[in-house]
Amino acid sequence: MYFDQENFMRNQYLQTFALFVCLSALVSFSAKSGAQEEEKAFAEHRFVLQLSDSDPEKQSLVLSVASNVMKHYGPDLVEVEIVAFGPGLQLLYKNNPNSDRIDGLVSSSGVRLTACGNTISTLKRTQGLDVELNTHARVFATGAVRIEQLVNQGYLLIRP
Repeated sequence: MYFDQENFMRNQYLQTFALFVCLSALVSFSAKSGAQEEEKAFAEHRFVLQLSDSDPEKQSLVLSVASNVMKHYGPDLVEVEIVAFGPGLQLLYKNNPNSDRIDGLVSSSGVRLTACGNTISTLKRTQGLDVELNTHARVFATGAVRIEQLVNQGYLLIRP
C-alpha cells in the first residue's frame, strides 16, 4: 500500500482548520448568547430612565414610568433601563422601600438597573459608606456615559 504524505498533511490541515472554525463559531455563539440575555431580540422600543434625585416621589415616579411603558408595549417589545447616579442612587440601595416593586419589574418585565460607579466611589471616599445595592443592579463606571451609550444606540431618554 502506498502512503501519500502530501495528501495526509493536507487532510490533517483541513481537519485542524475545520476544528478551528467550529470552535470559533462556538465561542462566537456563546458570546452572543450571553449578550442577548440582557437584550430583547424583538424589542421595538427602547427607553433609558435617568434618576439623579433622592426624592422618594421621583423614585416612585421612575418605577411607575417603567411599569407603564412595559404595560403599554408588552415586555417582549420594549427595553427599559433605569440609570441612577448622584442622589438618585438611593433607589438602587438594597434596603430601599421600593425593593419589592423593583424586583417585580426586573423579574416580570426584564427592566435593567444600572448604578453609577463614580457615585459609589464618591460616597465611600467622602462619607465612608459601603453601599449595598439591590441584587439586580449592575455597576457601570459612569452613569452619564451609560446614558450617552444608550441614547447613541437609539434609546429614548426620559427624565421623570
